[in-house]
Amino acid sequence: MISLFIAIAVLIVGFLVYGRVAEKVFSPDDRTTPAIAINDGVDCIPMKTWRAFLIQLLNIAGTGPIFGALMGAVFGPVVFLWIVFGSILGGAVHDYMTGMISCRHKGASIAELSGIYLGRVVKWIMRVFSVVLLVLCGVVFVTSPAGLLDNLTPDWMNGTFWAIVILIYYLLATLLPIDKLIGKLYPIFGILLMTMAAATIGGILFSGGRFQIPELTLQNLHPAGTPVWPYMFITVACGAISGFHATQSPMVAKCTKTEKDGRKIFYGAMICEAVIALIWAAAGVAFYGTTQLLSDALKNGASNVVYEISQGVLGSFGGFLAIAGVVICPITSGDTAFRSARLIVAETFHLDQKKIKNRLIVTIPLLAIGGLITWFSIVDANGFQIIWRYFSWSNQTLAAITLWTISAYLLKKGKYRFGSLFTALPAVFMTAVTITYILTANEGFRLDHTISCIVGLSAAFILFVVYLVVLLRRTSQKRLAPPLPDKQ
Repeated sequence: MISLFIAIAVLIVGFLVYGRVAEKVFSPDDRTTPAIAINDGVDCIPMKTWRAFLIQLLNIAGTGPIFGALMGAVFGPVVFLWIVFGSILGGAVHDYMTGMISCRHKGASIAELSGIYLGRVVKWIMRVFSVVLLVLCGVVFVTSPAGLLDNLTPDWMNGTFWAIVILIYYLLATLLPIDKLIGKLYPIFGILLMTMAAATIGGILFSGGRFQIPELTLQNLHPAGTPVWPYMFITVACGAISGFHATQSPMVAKCTKTEKDGRKIFYGAMICEAVIALIWAAAGVAFYGTTQLLSDALKNGASNVVYEISQGVLGSFGGFLAIAGVVICPITSGDTAFRSARLIVAETFHLDQKKIKNRLIVTIPLLAIGGLITWFSIVDANGFQIIWRYFSWSNQTLAAITLWTISAYLLKKGKYRFGSLFTALPAVFMTAVTITYILTANEGFRLDHTISCIVGLSAAFILFVVYLVVLLRRTSQKRLAPPLPDKQ
């Protein structure tokens, strides 16, 4: 219990201290943001800070910090360290910088930003990679709520029925102006997500000793002996660091009224998500007692685990919260995933999104592809697990590429050249994680774990050396000429 409280306290301090360091490195000013300069009535619309914060929280969270944290808790309380330091040093900086750099480039997507700062080839890779990731994310967050609703409703309302209903909602959320549906519903759902976490931890703390929150240990408690490196760092994405967030921050950047609100909106939302992830990681082991029992429970689906914990801790009220949460929260990530995909495709082909016809031209094919993959994941018993594994790896790979993009921006345009270390070091770490994972995982190349670690760490080290060479060159050039100004 003490470990949990210390972890939450460190996250708060991280927001107050490290968040300001990140803000100083970026150096926000009073320039006009896309929400004011463009204000197209569809995607670029100014919103109040608190509303933008809650929309960002739901965009990046959904059930990610719940499901991922529960699966990560199977490794034991060591997951606390990854959630805390991963979010402060990596995830929150990743989200803040992406949102703010997008703000300075008329709300450009991470694909366009990577093209500007890493080159044309990377831009096209990121365009394809981002859209594939977003469609997979949309599918993941169709099947999980559809599966739960299938179990709670009459037989004729099966998984396919609910998947179609959810996809119809996605169509509306993707097409309508952001303030019409998302802007009105998300603040309510954001409060629901935080209420679920607060009620759950409150029920555990005041259970009279019935549930014991484990204290921090560096020991790997995974019942199958799965190594912490790199598997835990792929399993827990939302709640620590997630490349999916890089596709969402530009969406909210289009609605931010001033750059100086960025730390509260982007850095703050990530820290809030980390607190939620900590609570659910602690609740998972506390409720089931051992990582073995938690692992066994997860075989029946993370949604069922959330329901069992909520009902077991809070009774019927908890059951209601769980059902509402695991149905609504994933849908709020799925709809913005398809919306982000629409924006990236439209950006690629220069389609004006003010016109409903152009929005339909992009949206219908994306949802059709998502529907086909959803059908596969429902028909095939192992379909969802397969999609989730590839989604998790591609998610963290996108995070690594995004961090390198931000580092390149700070090298070229940043006020403090050495400030790029704040993103380059996490980029090196995530590069090592993703390369090691894809080499050793069953869905990857299935190489020996030791060999995979050596190759992954070596590749990350080489990239870091290249970065240092560029940093030293840029630093020497700074004496001759000041950094180029950002585009407004």
